[in-house]
Amino acid sequence: MSISEQNSNSNLSSQESTTETDRPKLKILAFHGYRQNGAVFRAKIGSFRKAVSKYAQLTFITAPHKIVNEDGGEDDARAWWFNAEDNTFSGKCLGGPAIGFEDTIRLIEKTVAEHGPYDGFMGFSQGACLVGLLAAMQHKGYLPFTFKFAIFASGFRSGSLVHKGFYDEDINLPSLHVYGESDSIIPKEMSESLISLFLQPVVAEHSGGHYVACSGSIKDAYLDFLHDRYEDLREPNETENNS
Repeated sequence: MSISEQNSNSNLSSQESTTETDRPKLKILAFHGYRQNGAVFRAKIGSFRKAVSKYAQLTFITAPHKIVNEDGGEDDARAWWFNAEDNTFSGKCLGGPAIGFEDTIRLIEKTVAEHGPYDGFMGFSQGACLVGLLAAMQHKGYLPFTFKFAIFASGFRSGSLVHKGFYDEDINLPSLHVYGESDSIIPKEMSESLISLFLQPVVAEHSGGHYVACSGSIKDAYLDFLHDRYEDLREPNETENNS
């Protein structure tokens, strides 16, 4: 099955179309939030997808862990890991476990090996927390793959005990951090704690809550950041090809 196809057995949702020019777009792997899945996340961020389509080709991956849903929430709700023994997750939980995290890492390794490499990773909420962990793991040399930039929407540090050691060094990776001033699920102080790990973060705050904002100055922040990454990553290849 190719990436652009979608079925119930796939952890990948459809990509955006290829570039209209002969310069390839940036390949970005997108990680959804808790209680979402790749297809739901893709549908929810249509404005973001449209805004970045000039520069980016997005692939949406679905987390491996199904959430037992007894409250009528999203069908096929997923989690990247659980930080409570009853197989639930809260970003505000401190000191809990990281149940299923190893399965998630194996899924990402398999996805990158089969469909990558990816230039960048993008995540929302728990997905953004995961991207932060991947950035820290890459910095420490723990990953069999590499990515060159990260985009965070409502990101935060994991409170799981097994993840604490990942946050003991500054991370030298181009990063864009977007968060809502009135986000009650992941308060801005939690996003700021993650931002403090990065050496040269680009930060964009909006007045809203817990969602992937994409209007006005926030849209400009995405485009400026991706334009810089596009030039950074593509121009050396062009120079080499024309030499």
